Amino acid sequence: LTLWVVLAAAGLAAPAAAQAPAASSALVMPLRPVGDDPRVLWLGEGVALLVSDGLTALGRPAMARADRLAALDELELPEDGDLSRATLLRAAQVMGVRDLVTGTVQVVGETLTVTVRVVQVEAGRGFPEVREEAPLRDVFAIATRLAAAIAGVPAGSTPGPDAPPSLEVFEAFVKGLVAETPGTQRRFLERAVKAAPSYARAWLALWDVCSTEQEHSCALDAAQAVPTASRFHRRARFAAGRSLMALKRWDEAFAAFTQLMVETPAAAVYNNLGVIQLRRGSTPQTGKPVYFFNKAAEMAPESPDYFFNLGYAYWLDRDTPAAIYWLREVVRRRPADGEAHFVLGAALQAAGTTAEASRERELARQLSSQFSEWEKRPAIDQLGGVPRGLERASETETTAVRVDPALVSATQQEYQQLARFHFERGLRLAEQLQDREAVSEFRKSLYLSPYDAQTHLWLGRVWLRSGRVRDAIESLKISLWSTESLEGRLVLADALLSVDEPAAALVHAERAVQLAPESTEARALLTRSREAAAKVP
Repeated sequence: LTLWVVLAAAGLAAPAAAQAPAASSALVMPLRPVGDDPRVLWLGEGVALLVSDGLTALGRPAMARADRLAALDELELPEDGDLSRATLLRAAQVMGVRDLVTGTVQVVGETLTVTVRVVQVEAGRGFPEVREEAPLRDVFAIATRLAAAIAGVPAGSTPGPDAPPSLEVFEAFVKGLVAETPGTQRRFLERAVKAAPSYARAWLALWDVCSTEQEHSCALDAAQAVPTASRFHRRARFAAGRSLMALKRWDEAFAAFTQLMVETPAAAVYNNLGVIQLRRGSTPQTGKPVYFFNKAAEMAPESPDYFFNLGYAYWLDRDTPAAIYWLREVVRRRPADGEAHFVLGAALQAAGTTAEASRERELARQLSSQFSEWEKRPAIDQLGGVPRGLERASETETTAVRVDPALVSATQQEYQQLARFHFERGLRLAEQLQDREAVSEFRKSLYLSPYDAQTHLWLGRVWLRSGRVRDAIESLKISLWSTESLEGRLVLADALLSVDEPAAALVHAERAVQLAPESTEARALLTRSREAAAKVP
């Protein structure tokens, strides 16, 4: 049977694409300050945020600020650094956006001047600069016109968002976003909502700060303060549901997400209903966790987390064959998911497949040392050696999915041949420095052959070149777990040195010298690793 037929038989063939969150098409970077007026320091972020909102309202979704920060952190790039155009283009390419928006902001007296430039990421082609100048109090109108110009639509086409706050409130809100400490963030945001109780964005930002600080009652109050007329009201209700979960007010949380589900079904809503059922206990009347996780996976088959929850719930239900099936789907989509490998190992052990179970557990340990600690936990905290509480809740309705879909319809007999085809195509693309396309091909190959050492090695090399060092290290560890190789040891040791882990690098450098005593590269790397390790206190 083809994989698609198998998924269809399980009720997962229709992904309900219309309800999936749209992929970001633009990355709007904070605008670079020009001049010595201190207001430009917060206006650079503020105008970028307003332009992003305008693009999204026009149906050209821009990357959310939180996703932008997470992506830059993953690429080990500073959010407030003066990055070169080439670096920004490379980052935008890795993030998978179509357009990169950069620019400057200047204030002279009470006049605001904003310039933006759009670069088409794939072609590297820039469009003419767009410039707006107006009184500072008109910053919201300026951002609206800029968004329309970037989107190529007439000015005034933006659907009516929430009424903008005063400039003073907006300043407090933005300063709350960019402040370095939670305490400072909270003070600015509380000032904003006190002055403008209907300002939904500030309430949601306050919810985020309170949630991060584990002050869930404060977070709940913030989410519930968002006005019902706001376009952010559904987002606020989802946030309130998350706070209720954190407070273990299960019945209220279940009711909140059920109401969201009735209004507009969404994968993240179904997923959180399943998580609630796992944590509070379920009945046939309220719905079993696997029912909700099935619905989530049906609506978003590209999300490994929903498949993990489904497999994990089946494991807790002691349905070993179903757990094995869905956990295999997780590692196909996300080969470096250590928790999935660990639970899959336990399920395979329960099914009597001892050798394969041992390999899965060993791979989990290679990916993280935490799994060795798990194996030492008291049995009372576990089920068949697996800790409880591994289910994954959705933080937002539009949780970003890092792994793009690579479902390939093929018979079992075609898998290896098709995996090789995608690998060789990815290899050609990597040699042509078309890294994003190469990564896509390597992922398709790994979906069909999840433990192919050569594919993981090349994926790791491309990740390194793209600046995603942690992703590279994960792929390289899987490559070495699958098949020992000198090249894998050398590349992994070098990657570990680049993230200041000399002790781990030394292990791989020593092994490289054992494999090839005559290799000058291996000996040089061993020397570097020893010198770096000796400097560690």
